[in-house]
Amino acid sequence: MKFFTPARAPLAAAALTFATVASAAAQEEKTPLYKNPEAPVEARVDDLLARMTLEEKIAQITTVWTRKTELFDETGAFDPEKAKVLYPAGIGHFARPNDLQGPSSPLEKPFRDARETVALVNAVQRYAVEETRLGIPVLFHEEGLHGYAARGATSFPQAIALASTWDPELIEKVYSIAAREIRARGAHLVLSPVVDVARDPRWGRIEETYGEDPYLVSELGVAAIKGFQGDALPLAEDKVFATLKHMTGHGQPESGTNVGPANLSERLLREIFFPPFEQAVKRTNILSVMASYNEIDGVPSHANGWLLNDVLRGEWGFKGGVVSDYWGIDDLQRLHFVEPDLESAAVRALKSGVDFDLPDGQAFALLPDALKKGRVSQAEIDRAVRRMLKIKFLAGLFENPYADADYAEAITDNEEARALAEEAARKAIVLLKNDGVLPLAKESLRRLAVIGPNADAVRLGGYSDVPTRVITILDGIRAHIGEEVEILHHEGVKIVERGDWWSDEVVLADREENLKRIREAKKVAKKADAVVLVIGGTEATSREGWSADHLGDRSDIELVGEQKELAEAMFSLGKPVVVVLINGKPLGVEDVAARANALVEGWYLGQEGGTAMAQVLFGDYNPGGKLPVTIPRHAGQLPLVYNRKPSALRGYLFDTTEPLYPFGYGLSYTTFEISAPRLTAPEIDADGETEVVVSVANTGERAGDEVVQLYIRDRVSSVTRPVKELRGFRRVTLQPGERKEVRFVIGPEHLRFWNKDMKRVVEPGEFEIMVGPNSQDLKTAVLTVRG
Repeated sequence: MKFFTPARAPLAAAALTFATVASAAAQEEKTPLYKNPEAPVEARVDDLLARMTLEEKIAQITTVWTRKTELFDETGAFDPEKAKVLYPAGIGHFARPNDLQGPSSPLEKPFRDARETVALVNAVQRYAVEETRLGIPVLFHEEGLHGYAARGATSFPQAIALASTWDPELIEKVYSIAAREIRARGAHLVLSPVVDVARDPRWGRIEETYGEDPYLVSELGVAAIKGFQGDALPLAEDKVFATLKHMTGHGQPESGTNVGPANLSERLLREIFFPPFEQAVKRTNILSVMASYNEIDGVPSHANGWLLNDVLRGEWGFKGGVVSDYWGIDDLQRLHFVEPDLESAAVRALKSGVDFDLPDGQAFALLPDALKKGRVSQAEIDRAVRRMLKIKFLAGLFENPYADADYAEAITDNEEARALAEEAARKAIVLLKNDGVLPLAKESLRRLAVIGPNADAVRLGGYSDVPTRVITILDGIRAHIGEEVEILHHEGVKIVERGDWWSDEVVLADREENLKRIREAKKVAKKADAVVLVIGGTEATSREGWSADHLGDRSDIELVGEQKELAEAMFSLGKPVVVVLINGKPLGVEDVAARANALVEGWYLGQEGGTAMAQVLFGDYNPGGKLPVTIPRHAGQLPLVYNRKPSALRGYLFDTTEPLYPFGYGLSYTTFEISAPRLTAPEIDADGETEVVVSVANTGERAGDEVVQLYIRDRVSSVTRPVKELRGFRRVTLQPGERKEVRFVIGPEHLRFWNKDMKRVVEPGEFEIMVGPNSQDLKTAVLTVRG
């Protein structure tokens, strides 16, 4: 038997304490701080960054895309052994895991479905987490302009159509579904939304935007980001980080051609193009911004430190990372010629505030050589790496880098998503003209001719894949009216013989063949009681022109090919003709609009668009969409925007300056009455506020939606101001005879502007406060701001 000796107790206690500390230290070394989910994100970033080699750091700010097939075995599966050879320091960023081999067309070679995408993502993550030294997971990004651009995902209306809803709550729901479908397949970052303000409809990318007004784009952009990300960080399990595109001036390129110089003053930048980015930074947790391809005042955006550092980070307080547009850094030396070689381009981009090199990282891969030469500092590289790591930690990648294929299949394009896609399509449709022919009455029709190249065609717009299903307008009409009315159909004309959004070559249809088709279509339509003529554009006739070999902008805004002649043939029959436009850009359809009994703008309505359009045409749904852009009569009027300066548009010899349809315009099957605005305080101080109270009533016989729009004008100012500026809107649903009160708050943020010294001020004086259903039909009150 051993006895306890009191004199030895302190020694035993000290030994026990030392062993506990040593065990804890060993455990800490076994589980580094950066792997501790309870530790603060900044501390985790610091800890991981301190452990990384230069090669591991460069891996984090470069990307894999077009070379991804080098990582696959003969069956197309990811091969970790090849990854060890090609990417021994790990893979930081991986582009578009759902596609097969970089910039190929999903129409020619199907992209990966949900299960195949998850398999690739998980295999890459297993390599990164389990077989690289530090186990840093990979950040995957995808496209999500109007839904996840992937095989079988829900395809919502194109962005410009979503903007026509004027419904931020709906926009947030749409992008919540997109985020859920993207995250389910393993990506945590999406290159969307586009918050460029678009002021030239010749530009092929106008369909990707929310229109011409900075306030509307700001509100819808913020809603989209909240849909993607939510309001809290770290990201929830069904959210992804959004990326603001493209900073900036991209939406008014010289000659309307993509990547062209943005010949914009600082004032125009601050008044028109900056606000959506600024509002996103200040009102959301956005952590990713994409630099634009264009130049401003001779400086390309990827080399513009004033833009990306002074304004974005300095003035607005952006705390995230700037991603390059695809090959945007390379363009500094091969397109803009502001740097002699790729290494110099990489150095300049990094110093100017670009953090991640997309899509292949070949420029930033040269930074180690630049570091050796003293052209960049380790601190500059670390700054970019830090921003990438922060995104990964806040995305939850270190805790759960893997995806679940069963879950992805279950929630993708489910009934909830399809119902929302249909609702969005209904709300996006804009009625531009109606002499009473709409809604169509099934009981008065024996035969209905559905004519045109877009009647039975799939038109989804750019950044789309192939959804599980697409309901064309012909499908939607047939399903809606069943056996009650005989449907006659003819395509009328082909728009293109060959070409889509992906293919480089676009070949217009043969004119003589189209003229034959028009004669045939006329014979078909002659048998009908009424005609629905579905014309417009395709993804080939207006699109992103991403290279000199892949053009997408146009010198005009007219209907392509023989579509106008097809319309004239339909009008000549003397029957009621409803023209439905399916297109991605505003079209100069003055002659068609003049002769049509009704004109409906659909844009690209997504996978459920045919159902939505049939509901509108036959009166099951009352259209309430409004134009997010001005529709000019022809290209000779460009630029034509509602928020012009007072000296603009004095007049043309032999022509008019009036648009075909104004910004904010859209009709209904019912009528509304909007009262003159009433100000709760008609006089305020420069830092004060007032409420604008408006009464809106449904004076017709159908339930419907009206968008009450609020505009302001500074009557006298020290620098010129627009003739009107949107400062508020509300989409309201009213039953027949119902009246609602709509209130807007007007404060300094609505009245201020940049003065001659480029200071943001509210000047004393009188402001016109205008309300109405569009930018032209307005009622006014006067607000006085005291000095």
